[in-house]
Amino acid sequence: MIGRRHQVAVVLTAVLAAVAACQNQDRAEPGASGQPAPGTGRGFTLVAAGGIQPSASAAERAGFDASGAGHDFRPMLAGARPAVSGADLALCHLEPVQAADGDPAVAALPQLAQGLAATGYDSCSTASPQAAGAGVTRTLDALDQAGVRHAGTSRTDAEARTVTLLRAGTAKVAHLSYAYDTTGQSGAVDPADAGRIAAAARAARKAGADVVVLSVNWGSAWQDAPDAGQVTLAKQLTAAKTGGRPDIDLVLGTHAHVPQPYEKVNGTWVVYGMGDQIADGGAGAGEWRGNESTLARFTFAPPAKPGARWDVRRAEFLPEVYDLDAGRAIDVNGAIAAGADLAATRDRVRNTVLSRKAAGAGLTMGK
Repeated sequence: MIGRRHQVAVVLTAVLAAVAACQNQDRAEPGASGQPAPGTGRGFTLVAAGGIQPSASAAERAGFDASGAGHDFRPMLAGARPAVSGADLALCHLEPVQAADGDPAVAALPQLAQGLAATGYDSCSTASPQAAGAGVTRTLDALDQAGVRHAGTSRTDAEARTVTLLRAGTAKVAHLSYAYDTTGQSGAVDPADAGRIAAAARAARKAGADVVVLSVNWGSAWQDAPDAGQVTLAKQLTAAKTGGRPDIDLVLGTHAHVPQPYEKVNGTWVVYGMGDQIADGGAGAGEWRGNESTLARFTFAPPAKPGARWDVRRAEFLPEVYDLDAGRAIDVNGAIAAGADLAATRDRVRNTVLSRKAAGAGLTMGK
């Protein structure tokens, strides 16, 4: 039971940014016609968050915030809303809800999807080792009803063959999602294989994508350093090129449940792990670092000539922490400015994120 003492557990920023303007978005079959945005087009900013864990504890908190009348996840995500809604394109990672019917997380799923939409998220990656069957269907149905796009899992073979295309300024952005360990899983989830992913990226280009963003579920849980598999796959993915142009423009990692480093590999930014924006409160999350995360923010500039790459002109990370008692995602820098004692959290996250020389490649901590 959630007590009243948790209603005001931390200091949150007082003023939230206005909701970003609605964006036109497309979903296209591979091979559909599409032209790259001209070099005179405007750039765009992309924000990506770590895992959204649809746990029973999060559902309980959202029920409390709704005063027992359903579930309301908007207060839980309010601390992230200024950065998320202020971006041209915002991505998250939602683990498909695999619990049995009647579980609180299942009952709250439609409202969770609505909360993600209200926060400003445009698309969620959903590929994970556990994704299968009814969990995939109910999760994608909830996202569809809330108007949030998705990539990585599918309900039908036809859906598996489509490319998720999102509009960001004058650019069309393809969102791909794969899971590194899908042993024994059905075709409902896309398994991470360098050749398979590169082929999907090339198909996305043919479908009209100017920028290809890959969300990948990989790595070792609770480890703040990338494992050998992550490092190897990152090198393979960023080395893949067609006509001299990289097939993938940005790699966003999840699964470790803790922040991991950012690194520029073969000229492409790789976020090995962002942590969990909403932690599940289970084993490991109770440790302080298990509820720390980052928002990744990348500003893309249009190419100088048609057919060239959209370049990342600014790379930033924003430290976050999930208050397990209050059930709130907190902007660490904003909370520090408001008087909260979170400097140690900020420093831990920063040290991890910059541990593979990302600062030398231009990565900075955003505000």
